[in-house]
Formats: sequence, C-alpha cells, structure tokens
Amino acid sequence: MTDLSIYGGLFLSAFLAATLVPGSSEALLTGLLVAGNGEPWLLLAVASTGNVLGSVVNWVCGRFLSAFRGRWWFPVSPRRYDQAVGWYGRYGLWSLLFAWVPIVGDPLTVIAGALRTSLLPFVILVAIGKVARYLFVAAIALSWA
Repeated sequence: MTDLSIYGGLFLSAFLAATLVPGSSEALLTGLLVAGNGEPWLLLAVASTGNVLGSVVNWVCGRFLSAFRGRWWFPVSPRRYDQAVGWYGRYGLWSLLFAWVPIVGDPLTVIAGALRTSLLPFVILVAIGKVARYLFVAAIALSWA
C-alpha cells in the first residue's frame, strides 16, 4: 500500500463515517495500527481531521437545510432529529463532546447547525470528543500490536 492510499483511505472512511453514512473508521484505524501501516500519530491526525470535517458537513446541513427536514433525502430521520434536539436542549453545547457516540452523535451535529451553534465552539468540542475516542482506539490497538 502506498502512503496516499493508507492515509487517503482512512481520511475518506473517517469523513464518511461522520456524515451519516454507515461505516467504521475505528475498525480501519485499528487494522492499520495493528498491521504497522503508517505512522501512528499521523493516522490519528488523519482520522480525527476527516471525522471532524465530516461533522462540519452535518453542521452545514443543519444550518442551511433544516427547513427541509421532512423530505426523504434529509440526512436525519424525524425520530433521530427530535431525539437529538432533546439531548441538545437538555445538555446544551457540552453535548457536542459526545458527537462520536453511535446513533445519536451524527444527528446531534446536524441539530447544532440547525440551532445556530457558532462554528468555532462546535469544532472545538466535537474535536475534543472525537480525538479522545481515536486516542482510546489507538491505545488499545497498539497494545495488541
């Protein structure tokens, strides 16, 4: 494998996994780390960057497309949308630390955009949670290797 395919594939996987497309960038990161493909710190940076940027796409969808949330093509189901609104309403901005959590994390990032959360605090909190998750995954993977 070339460096471009390793890092590019991981970036794409992490990006898509954060944009409501089912996927597991954690599994790919784990596999790359266990196999010794790539520099661990760079793999972490690439996965984190891709995943945070994917969440920014969700924020943009919420910010500019939430008026269309009842349409078939809207990326969040009405049930998940309402669930994320409730969670965001209960825990506020700090709930973005949990944007990495399966099922509710991606809709939460859409809701943050729809509720007009400022982009800078959004990126900071989402990045903290997502980097922490990838650090945890990497620590476990590297302990196996």
